[in-house]
Amino acid sequence: MKHYPVAILGGGPAGLTAAYQLVKQGIQSVVLERSDKVGGISRTETYRGYRFDIGGHRFFTKVTEVEQFWHEILTDDFIKVPRLSRIYYQGKFYNYPLSLFNALSNLGVVTSFMILVSYLKAKLKAKLRPGNEPETFEEWVIDCFGYRLYRIFFKTYTEKVWGIPCDKIRADWAAQRIQGMSLKRAVINAVFGSQNAKSLIKEFDYPRLGPGMMWERCQEILDSKGSPVELHTSVLRVEREGTRIKSITAQRGDQTFQIEADHFVSTMPVTALLHRLDPPPPEHVLEAARGLKYRDFLIVSLVVNQPDLFPDNWIYIHSPEFKVGRIQNFKNWSPEMVPDSSKTCLGMEYFCSEGDDLWEMSDADLIKLASREAVELGLGVNKGDVEDGTVIRQHKAYPVYDGEYRQHLQVIQDYLETFENLQTVGRNGMHRYNNQDHSMLTAMLAVRNILGEKHDLWNVNTERSYHEEFTKQQWSSVQEQFKEGRSPIEATVVTPS
Repeated sequence: MKHYPVAILGGGPAGLTAAYQLVKQGIQSVVLERSDKVGGISRTETYRGYRFDIGGHRFFTKVTEVEQFWHEILTDDFIKVPRLSRIYYQGKFYNYPLSLFNALSNLGVVTSFMILVSYLKAKLKAKLRPGNEPETFEEWVIDCFGYRLYRIFFKTYTEKVWGIPCDKIRADWAAQRIQGMSLKRAVINAVFGSQNAKSLIKEFDYPRLGPGMMWERCQEILDSKGSPVELHTSVLRVEREGTRIKSITAQRGDQTFQIEADHFVSTMPVTALLHRLDPPPPEHVLEAARGLKYRDFLIVSLVVNQPDLFPDNWIYIHSPEFKVGRIQNFKNWSPEMVPDSSKTCLGMEYFCSEGDDLWEMSDADLIKLASREAVELGLGVNKGDVEDGTVIRQHKAYPVYDGEYRQHLQVIQDYLETFENLQTVGRNGMHRYNNQDHSMLTAMLAVRNILGEKHDLWNVNTERSYHEEFTKQQWSSVQEQFKEGRSPIEATVVTPS
C-alpha cells in the first residue's frame, strides 16, 4: 500500500490545479484519472491530426491567480483569438451580442414591435405582483424579457441543451447564466455601446494546440516533480472510518491496489463518490445522490474539404428543426488545430442523455446526420464536401438544475462537510455549472485549506461567479477578499451559454 500526503480523484482542471498548487508548496500528491488522457471536458481530442475541444474552451478570467497559473504553465504557447459568435434562428443569423439593426432587420418591424409590447406587458405584470419571485427558468426569462423574446431566443435552445421543458428548470440556472441582462440594457448597449465593462469580451487567450495542451503540460510537470498522474485508473472504493477517509482502492488494468493519504480531494461526480464510500453513507444521502441528474453530450467532428467557411468561433443553433445545438469552427480557434490548411474542421455538438435516440445512434449515422445538417444550415458546406468524421461521447457533461436538485444537493453538502480530510471541488465534484476558471479556484482554495486556512468552497458558486462583466469597484472588492483569505467572487452574470 502506497502512502501520499494528498490523493486527488480526477485529472481534470480542478484535480490538476490542486496537484500543481501542492507541488509548489513542496507537497506530493497522486492523481487518479479513469480515462486515457488528462483534462476532463477541457481535454483536446485528436483524430488523424485534427484537434478539437469537447465544446470550445476560452481562456479568460478575472481571477488573477488562475490567469497566472495558465501563463505559468504554457508561457508563450498562448495565442490571442478574436471572439465572434452568432445565433442561427429560422434561416437567419443574429449577431451575438445583440446588434440592434441586425436584429430588427431579421425579425421585421411587426415582430420587433410585438417583442416590445410583450416586454412592457411582462414589466407591468411584475410591478403588480412585487416580491413574487420566479421559480422556473421560463418564469425568470419572461419576467426579464417578455414571452415573445423568450420563445424566440431562449426556449428552443435551452430545451435542446437540457432535454427538459423550461418550466421544469430552476430559476437558479437563469440567474446564474444571464443575470443582470435586460432588454432595455441590451438595446442601449447595441445603439451606444456598453457604458460599463464589456458584457462580452472581444478576444481571449487560447493554447495554440487546444486546451488539452495546458493540462498535458501540467501533467508533465507533476510527473517530473514526483507527483504522479495515474491514467486508466478507476476508483473502486473510498474507505472511511467514521468521518475520516483512510484509503482508496483503485484498479488499473488487471491490477488492484490501495493508496493511503492524509488528505483527499475529489473532482469525480459527487454521486459516484458517495456510491463508492465504504461503509456507505446513510440511506437518505444515497437517495439524494440518486436524485441528482446530469446531461450528457456528444460532438461529431467533421473534416470539410473547404479552406474557409464562416468567421465565427462558434454558432448557436436555436431553430428546433435542427438537432445540433452548437457548431464550433476549430480553425477559427487556432489554425494549428487543423493540419491541412485547405480543410476545415467543424465540431457539431449534440446535447443528449445516455440511452436516448441520439446517444444510441451509430457513429456512422451521427456523421451522416451532422453532415446533412451542416449543408442544410447554409454555412458554406456543399453536399459532398464532408470527407471524414469522428464521434466523441461525453458522460455527465452538465449538472442539471431541475426542480429537486437544490434540496438533494443540500443533503449531500451537509453530509460531506462532516468529513475531516475530504474536499470536493470542480464542476462534477460540487454538481455546479462552473466554468473552468471557477473549478480551478475551488481547487486552489482546497489546497489552502490543507495548508491550514478555512475556506467554504461551497460559497465559490456559479450563481454568483460568472465573470464576463465586472465593475471596477466589484473586482477591487473580489481581489481584496482573495488577499484576505476570504472566499471571493461577487459578479454579474450576463450571457446565456
